[in-house]
Amino acid sequence: MKTLVKTFTAALIAVSTCTMAAEKPEKGMLKLSTANLAIDSYVSVMTEGQSAGVEQLFGSDFSQKIQGENGKTNSRSEVIAFLKKQKGEKMNCKTNIQIIETSADYMIAKVTMQFEDFTKTDLVTLVNEGGSWKVSKSINSYK
Repeated sequence: MKTLVKTFTAALIAVSTCTMAAEKPEKGMLKLSTANLAIDSYVSVMTEGQSAGVEQLFGSDFSQKIQGENGKTNSRSEVIAFLKKQKGEKMNCKTNIQIIETSADYMIAKVTMQFEDFTKTDLVTLVNEGGSWKVSKSINSYK
């Protein structure tokens, strides 16, 4: 009986260890299993220069629109290239995230970055693509 208990305990520990290891993201990979993790990753990428795994954060149809007199639209590849160049660069701003709407398949969040002389507001749309949350659209404005 003692052998059976020891074997069962060892098997339970092995299964628990494998489960915990499976939940850890690989180095350079973002964990995007929930909308909240995805929006937090987006803010880290934008404000703290966290560029590891940035490709998986943005959906294949991602676009960034910058509102203003000379409005501009940036493609997914342009934004990713820019963010990789900004690796490690931390923005000197206070950040606030406000969830505007959420469902099982999408989230709209308002990210406000308060700098010393201006405020950047970023409306971010996230979608659930097969269990992984991706940023599909970003609209920026400045005050």
